[in-house]
Amino acid sequence: MAIARYPSFVIDCPDAEALATFYGTLLGWTVKASDGWGEIRDTETGQCICFQQVEDFSSPQWPGQVVPQQMHLDVMVEDLDAAEPEVLALGATKHDNQPGTSFRVFLDPAGHPFCLCVD
Repeated sequence: MAIARYPSFVIDCPDAEALATFYGTLLGWTVKASDGWGEIRDTETGQCICFQQVEDFSSPQWPGQVVPQQMHLDVMVEDLDAAEPEVLALGATKHDNQPGTSFRVFLDPAGHPFCLCVD
């Protein structure tokens, strides 16, 4: 028997409200933010991702490990070509290093790598 229903992830960032808004819009989840804390939640499943504002935040340096990524999100999409301009319009940037064909690597507005992936 499981002790908990699902995990919640907390991501350090320089602006919790901005990053919560970015991912909330990307995933279509509700956004709440106040005083250096942001949260996005899927209203159907209750799953959430939280964002914690950190002073002197250093963006990960991927693919190098001088400042390791420590984690990244894989976001499943139906069509990479259709999803790419939408995520760029939200404020993501496409990384120069694209090591695969079934996914694309982007950086969120705080510099965390994340991937758009197809099944």
